[in-house]
Amino acid sequence: MSTPPKVLFHPDHQAPGERTGDELWFAFRRRELLVHEELGVEAREELAALGLEIQSSHYLGRYRGRHTFAAEIAESCSAPPGFAFRELFGLYGRLPDALQKLAGRAIQILEWDRTHRFCGACGRETEVVSAERARVCPACGLHFFPRVAPSMIVAVERDEEILLARSPHFPPGIFSVLAGFVEPGESVEDTIHREVYEEVGIEVSDLHYFGSQPWPHPHSLMLGYQARHTGGELRIDGVEIEEAGWYRADDMPRTFPGRFSIAQWLIHDFLARNA
Repeated sequence: MSTPPKVLFHPDHQAPGERTGDELWFAFRRRELLVHEELGVEAREELAALGLEIQSSHYLGRYRGRHTFAAEIAESCSAPPGFAFRELFGLYGRLPDALQKLAGRAIQILEWDRTHRFCGACGRETEVVSAERARVCPACGLHFFPRVAPSMIVAVERDEEILLARSPHFPPGIFSVLAGFVEPGESVEDTIHREVYEEVGIEVSDLHYFGSQPWPHPHSLMLGYQARHTGGELRIDGVEIEEAGWYRADDMPRTFPGRFSIAQWLIHDFLARNA
């Protein structure tokens, strides 16, 4: 029996009554995280002492026993000396994995709070709920919770080949596996069949769950699968996909560098099995 991973983070929504002076602050200017310039790690100082205008803050919980907060910084603020604002996506591989996940949690909670300050049903200003992580409309009682959008990502294989494709928004020459959002009324498996057929015109079967990854760009949960090609020739939709092909492990196109995303995990798993 494998040993379960040690739990480093304990989420909570109610801030402690007393501060220890050793808090972690994940401070964002929109989608840019405040980090130390030389190390690319989270800001540890009290933000007020750095002269930054805090527009809102939220308690996240305890990481290794330390109280952890998310803060929204005014867009007009510049980084203090020794710090820089960096896009969260560009910090993959620089932040430890646990802190990267915490930063993702922080930015999603900040964006949820910023975009749900008015009721979508009646337009009334919403209020923060103390008993849970939610905002509620005092007029109609509608609750708004931080949202997560489930998405599938799938490595389709045919014999000793893997299907890789290019989206128009990828950097030039970069290929990856297929992905797409789950639509209302669909299971993840339904989404895989639909998205693969819509984007490249083929049919798949033998779906196997591979793993998952929180992906705060903007608020997804990536559900990874592996599948087998069972019919059809590649037919590119020309919208979501502009190029696709079957590739052997010894003749791969350029893919995203590193191993920080589930797309890369799927590709490296294929390469390891077909070395």
